[in-house]
Amino acid sequence: MSTLRFPIASAAEVRTALREALHGQRRTLVLAALVLTAASAAGLVTPTALGRVVDLVDHAGSTAELWLLVLLMAAGTVLAAALLAWGTVLAVRVVETALARLREQLVDRLLRLPTSVVEDAGAGDAVSRATDDVAEVSTAVNEVLPTVASAAFLIGATFVGLGALDWRFALALACILPIQLFAVRSYLASAPTVYARERAAMAERAEVVLSTLRGLDTVRALRLEPRQRARTALHSWAVVTWSMRERILNNIFWGRLNAAEFVGMSALLCVGFWLVREGQGTVGMTTAALLLFHRLFGPIGQLLLVVDVWQSAAASLRRIVGVLQVPAQSGGGRTIPVRDGQLALRGVSFSFEAAGRPTLEEVSLDIEPGRTLAVVGPSGAGKSTLAGVVAGLRSPHEGTVLLDGHDLAELDPEDRSRVVGLITQETHIFAGTLRTNLTLAREDADEARLWAALERVGAARWVRELPDGLDQVVGLAGVTLTPLQRQHLALARIDLLDPAVALLDEATAEAGSAGAAILDEAAEAVIRGRTSLVIAHRLDQAARADTVALVADGRVVELGSHDQLLTRGGQYAELWQAWSLGRQPDGPSG
Repeated sequence: MSTLRFPIASAAEVRTALREALHGQRRTLVLAALVLTAASAAGLVTPTALGRVVDLVDHAGSTAELWLLVLLMAAGTVLAAALLAWGTVLAVRVVETALARLREQLVDRLLRLPTSVVEDAGAGDAVSRATDDVAEVSTAVNEVLPTVASAAFLIGATFVGLGALDWRFALALACILPIQLFAVRSYLASAPTVYARERAAMAERAEVVLSTLRGLDTVRALRLEPRQRARTALHSWAVVTWSMRERILNNIFWGRLNAAEFVGMSALLCVGFWLVREGQGTVGMTTAALLLFHRLFGPIGQLLLVVDVWQSAAASLRRIVGVLQVPAQSGGGRTIPVRDGQLALRGVSFSFEAAGRPTLEEVSLDIEPGRTLAVVGPSGAGKSTLAGVVAGLRSPHEGTVLLDGHDLAELDPEDRSRVVGLITQETHIFAGTLRTNLTLAREDADEARLWAALERVGAARWVRELPDGLDQVVGLAGVTLTPLQRQHLALARIDLLDPAVALLDEATAEAGSAGAAILDEAAEAVIRGRTSLVIAHRLDQAARADTVALVADGRVVELGSHDQLLTRGGQYAELWQAWSLGRQPDGPSG
């Protein structure tokens, strides 16, 4: 598993990203804050009126005034609830719009990053940032905005209200500030690190689970279940460890806040008792002061809880914005006028950081328009890396890839995918209908064009046999396609895309021996008359190509037609002889 991860954004980068995400939403945000503040003001009516009710009862006041106070409390409660609901809706609209923009930017950036960057960081880290972290921020901000707007006003208004009742009430309440300040500062000293470690541990766990599920067949074949269970348990316990540290930190934090509430209530009771005894206050005034303070329990707790929630959200937000700071893969924005489809590689070299040696070294090849070049060689020779460089999935460290004399690196990735079509042995089928999976290659393809592509690759028959035909749901929620059927769809996509160059990276390997001939015929139909680069996993595929390149240790060691290479009697001829011997009925199996 890779030790590399996407970066963590700085506070300045997060602020910049938030400003961009909130573009056009600031007026709604201000309105939401004002409405929530008004809701808090309306909420002060009830405790103030209750204090007056106590004095009315104590002094045998009029019934009419009592009913007036009851109606006033009811009106204040209804108004506060209505304003709170309206303000919350406005706040959620702003927050979800901003988060939708961030999520879209995150996915867009991931799609535009070089494949090597995403692979080095790990799919688990990417998925964790796009799902867990976005959900964490969404939940947190939807709590934070209404809470801050209402609690901040309520706390300030309560201090003013207590001062209006008697300045000594406000002074008594002020004694809780040092305790709360100490609680917050102590919490902030440790919380950011704990939350960041917890988020990172969750990403590591996701990476292990995803890699296990993606390679489930390999895990079962090699009996790696105990090893993968142990790895999953190890990383799961790492998440548990950091979650427990976070919970302990929270418990200490809230214990100190509860102590502050006890001190504040005790101080108000003492001041109220003294004022009533000295004849400087009434029981109703003391009751109002206690109710106002009791009403602060929620807002103060919520406001300080925001500190806890925001620490978790800030850690997630820095991870989301961190992906946006990774430079996207981009070309020069040019459009290449494809005339003939002549592909040329000039001195292409590439190496992985951890490899220690070049994976490709000074590779130069020419594929004439409409011709097919097959690449063969031992495992690890650099064949798939070569296909990835031509497809634009990896950028060569040296050299260029030319199409009709134009450097493909100058194309934007999206335009390059239209010019160069790639099929690998691992074909992904998106959850949805067959029609949706096909129109990914060409959105404007009509019914006739879709069926023509299926006919060309030999898939029309089994598609017609499906209950819903092109509208059959496939994937996790529908019909599970066989490897042969998945590759049929991949080849049909290439036919619909109609690129100038087709790259087949062991595209028929997953079908097995039974379906190999069927897929070979389908692939031939798709690449016929098209410039093609085929990474061959069987030598009979190379024999049908116009040119064969034998790659070893990242270099092209032999180049020529199948017959020419056999005549030379080199490594390719030896491979062919061994492969042919294994194909004979009385020869060795293999």
